[in-house]
Amino acid sequence: MVAQRRIAPFVLIVALFFLWGVANNLNDVLIAHFKKLFTLSDLQAGLVQSAFYLGYFCLAIPAALFMRKQGYRAAVILGLCLYGLGALLFWPAASAQSYPFFLGALFVIASGLAFLETSANPLIARLGPEDSASQRLNLAQAFNPLGSIVGVLIGSQFILAGVDHGADELARMPEGALAAWRASEAAAVQLPYLFIGVGVIAWAILIRVTPFPAIATATDVEDDVGAASDFIQLLKRPPFLLGVAAQFFYVGAQVGVWSFLIRYAHDAANTSDQTGAHYLTLSLVLFMIGRFAGSALMARLPALGLLRAFAAIGCALCVFATFVHGMTGVGALVASSFFMSIMYPTIFAESVRGLGPQTKPASALLVMAIIGGAVFPALMGYVSDTSGSIVFAMLVPAACFAVVLLFGVVKARRRT
Repeated sequence: MVAQRRIAPFVLIVALFFLWGVANNLNDVLIAHFKKLFTLSDLQAGLVQSAFYLGYFCLAIPAALFMRKQGYRAAVILGLCLYGLGALLFWPAASAQSYPFFLGALFVIASGLAFLETSANPLIARLGPEDSASQRLNLAQAFNPLGSIVGVLIGSQFILAGVDHGADELARMPEGALAAWRASEAAAVQLPYLFIGVGVIAWAILIRVTPFPAIATATDVEDDVGAASDFIQLLKRPPFLLGVAAQFFYVGAQVGVWSFLIRYAHDAANTSDQTGAHYLTLSLVLFMIGRFAGSALMARLPALGLLRAFAAIGCALCVFATFVHGMTGVGALVASSFFMSIMYPTIFAESVRGLGPQTKPASALLVMAIIGGAVFPALMGYVSDTSGSIVFAMLVPAACFAVVLLFGVVKARRRT
């Protein structure tokens, strides 16, 4: 699949999918953690994802323009450095016990991830034949949930491992004891993010000293790829815009389900936050299995056909979880992760198919669509706060999966 001389660069870039998976799904733990630490509503807690995915939205086009001048590898290195800086900022944010400071650090992390995703996804797609791009990208993306699992395990073992006081108990706690508890809970995030920050900066150094093929370091200054005209031309392509919309809704669904799974399990099945984190871990395991299974199935089945089937099942499971509560509803949400697995890479690969030199700016717009992860968790938090129950908020990702299904139908019809 990949030429022998590209094996080392391929492995190094695939590892990035693992690294940003760690950051993405630590947010799901942070939502539960910050909700109790700062006494937040569901809408306020959802701002964790809003701040995070706003970074993607704001930095995706600058990342594409940077790639135009410096190439894929330089964008990866800069992205890793920003990721590391944002992780290191968690230390002073915890010392200050400042929720806005944490949100700012998350924005910096996401800014780095915008560079990574804008560069790594198309680079993997172009490290081999175009016809197998979806399969190759699904294989690389299969390592993303492995990082997600590690992120949730880190969060559940080190961040959510403190004493879980109820709201009434906290209200009765003496001021000195409450302050000590808050300081301890805030400090719980420091060491995990310190190790993450140091690790990703070390990976940036490793990528810098490793020889990469010309496609990773080539720039497009001469033929003006990535200029404003490229974005304008892309905006005139309805099939591509449908791909951007599908990515917007898909990411919103994925982030929304995972962000509030711990909360859903607490409300619908009366579990603790740490137990809810275990269900989230199981979800990510199924997501990872789905990625590998999807990559294998695409060797025999059309990618768009598989996408349509998975989107329909994901929609049905979210509707089921809305109206059937308890552990059965939790099980439905956990199972939905298997069917989410192929959506992001398949939408991405099918949207950039045949774009040639416009792949880089197209990748930027697709990464900007990740802003769905900022919009829909906040919307779900609003639905939860106004309805009085998080279970009704699961209708939001159900609607999002319906849009992904529509994308699969329309793209398949245009292909025939």
